Amino acid sequence: MIQHMFTAMNDMLSGIISRYPGANEEHKRELCEQLAMLRSMSDNFIECWLELEEKMADFRDAYPETAAAIGAALTPAELAEAGTVQAAAAPSAKGAAVSAEVPHQAEAAKGAPKKQDKAEPAVLFASSSQIAEYVAKGQGFFKLFMFRQAADQFQQAVHESPECNLARLFLAMSLMHLQQWGDAERHFRLLVELTEHPKWRALGLNALGCIQAIRLNLEYAEHYFLKAHQTDPSFTDPLNNLKSCKETPGQLSLYFGSAELTCL
Repeated sequence: MIQHMFTAMNDMLSGIISRYPGANEEHKRELCEQLAMLRSMSDNFIECWLELEEKMADFRDAYPETAAAIGAALTPAELAEAGTVQAAAAPSAKGAAVSAEVPHQAEAAKGAPKKQDKAEPAVLFASSSQIAEYVAKGQGFFKLFMFRQAADQFQQAVHESPECNLARLFLAMSLMHLQQWGDAERHFRLLVELTEHPKWRALGLNALGCIQAIRLNLEYAEHYFLKAHQTDPSFTDPLNNLKSCKETPGQLSLYFGSAELTCL
């Protein structure tokens, strides 16, 4: 999955490099936005890798014999034996790790929403590695503005797990960018009916308002924008869209809510 992602990122960067010299000013700005997104994703990968390496170092410090056995590429049985020996040789280190983790897990469980939908991303990623892979790939393509490829990944996730509202949200938003209004509307309507997550519901209602505005059904559009704002007052796009419908109905500037997805 990581290799696939980096291949896509490298291909996109190659395209930017080749197109930039002959691009006009507007196109250069678009290319620079894509380049900034690649830079941000690269930085995030580096940060995550460093965090992983720090945890690996902690494990090596606590269980040097097991770490050495892994490095020597022993068989699973030999690794298990090495782990047992190390645990017996350093019970205090193992006990410290457990005592540090348990309170953290207890606090997380105490503060976690009881409804599955509000904790959906964590639940989904823990329940199915295949669904998680589809969603992760789709999000990577989405951030690279490769909406067709993103939609294909999210469609696979929704097909395998129809209750996966996170994948449905990204699928519908990808379809919006592809201007497939009918398909996007169908998924947003399902999302609004199924989710209990206020932010996701507001995103769906706002997008439905955008679709109605595109069809010049401004009365219905305003209805959806107001409902989206009532659902999540912190989400500013619906009010901006409502203002656009009232002031400049002939030249609409609509915000689908894509920027909000980076915060999920």
